[in-house]
Formats: sequence, C-alpha cells, structure tokens
Amino acid sequence: MPELPEVETIMLGITPFLEGATITKVKLNRSDLRWPFPENFAKRLEKAKVLNLKRRSKYILVNLSTGETLLIHLGMSGKILVSNKKLGNYFHETAKIARHDHVVFEMNDGTIITYNDPRRFGAMDLAKTDTLKYHKFIQKLGPEPLGNNFNANYLKNKFSKKESPIKSVLLDQSVVAGLGNIYVCEALFMSGISPKKTASKISKKKCEELVRNIRGILISAIEAGGSSLKDFTDIEGNSGYFQFEFYVYGRDNELCKSNTCNRKIKRISQSGRSSFYCPSCQR
Repeated sequence: MPELPEVETIMLGITPFLEGATITKVKLNRSDLRWPFPENFAKRLEKAKVLNLKRRSKYILVNLSTGETLLIHLGMSGKILVSNKKLGNYFHETAKIARHDHVVFEMNDGTIITYNDPRRFGAMDLAKTDTLKYHKFIQKLGPEPLGNNFNANYLKNKFSKKESPIKSVLLDQSVVAGLGNIYVCEALFMSGISPKKTASKISKKKCEELVRNIRGILISAIEAGGSSLKDFTDIEGNSGYFQFEFYVYGRDNELCKSNTCNRKIKRISQSGRSSFYCPSCQR
C-alpha cells in the first residue's frame, strides 16, 4: 500500500495540472471502488474549480470552489496518471480507456486525469471543506510525522499508555498519520529499536531519536519519489527508487548493512504483517 512518501509524490505530481483548472467532465466506468461513489458524484464535481491540493495521512485532498473537498485514497494498487499534457520532456497523447481505468477527469485545458486501480481497494468521497476534520476518514488521525505536533514528548506520552509492540503502535494511524510497514521497519532499525519491544518501555531519549529518524527517512523517500515494490508509480508511470536504500525491509536472510554487524536480517509476523529487523542491532 502506498505510504506517506508515495502519496506525497503523487499529490505533488498532479498539483500543477489541477490547481486553478476546472473539471469539465467526470466519467465513471463503474459504480464503486472499495465503496460506492457518493450520490451525484460526477455532477457535484463537474464545473468545479480546483483551489488547491493537500495531503493528510495517506489521503489526497482536492479542495474545490464548490465548498467541497474530494478525498482520494489509493488503496493497495491505485494510480493517478496524467495524459494529453506535456510532462517534463514527455508528451502523453490521450490514451484509450485501459483496463482498470475507473475514473477519468477531463479538465478545461484538455488535461486528462485518470484513476486506475486493479484491486479496487482505493476510495473516493466528497465532503464539505469546512467540516472536513470530522469526516470518517480524517477524524481519528493522529499528527503528521513531518509536522510540529509530532515530537518526542508527544510520542513518549502515547507510548506510556501502550503495552503493545512498538511496531504495532507506530502503525496505528490515530497515533501518527501516514506511516506504514516499510518506513516503520526502516525507522526502527535506524533507531536501534526492536519491533517486538513494548512501546511503554521506550525511553524519552529513544523517542527523540525515533522522531528524528522517522522524519529523516520520510524526507529522503519523498526526494527519491517513494518506494516501488509492486504497483506504485508516479503520474508518468515511473517507479520510485527509495527501495534501493532499504536497510531491512524485504531483506530477510541478507546480511545487515551495519559495518559492525555480521548477522542476517530476520523476518517475523506481527498482527498479520511482516516485520524485518536485525536481532543484533535492534534491542
């Protein structure tokens, strides 16, 4: 599933083609994604001007002149592609409707924005912009890991009430928004913390280190265009390349990259998710 860096990459990629443009037509090639589209979905979008785009957790938020916000979640395999518009050194002609092209937005300047999703775990919804914080997708989200509200004091306070493994706590979107399996595994390695360690036992000093490493790895991943493991590509169909920088994720039975370690990366299952870590470097 795309995590914060991948969603940020997509949001930044489509912003120049959407901000200030008007949606002239919306074509729905099916009645639902993970859930049914909201009532009169296409009609409510058509003739709306896009004011700006933002990201909240793993959601792309498209604020419209109608006073509503379009919420987009990419799910496991969702992609947003831009065509009929010059992208850098490329020019994409408008393509025929491809398999799994479920939603097509036509903009007033001729740009085509296509949402493609083979597994259909993605979602779209419309909500009033001024009450967006109460939307069911947004209401219970924790602070953004790149924002000022995410700090060591906050994290230590949250951890002090949790007797679950730290890996599970960091994946809880009500604790911190946008983190997923990849970047939690990587940040825990960089902080020398075992994914099995009980959250309440993490010291304030380790919380400071963890916050610093979470922010650093997310920024690096955004700069690299995200991580492409199976389905993720940017708006031009290009893969990200941060996966080549992984210390532990997906590297089970390979040697630890630490210069002072000769152990192999181990893979375990936690709450149905794979955790990758070094038994020597992470305690």
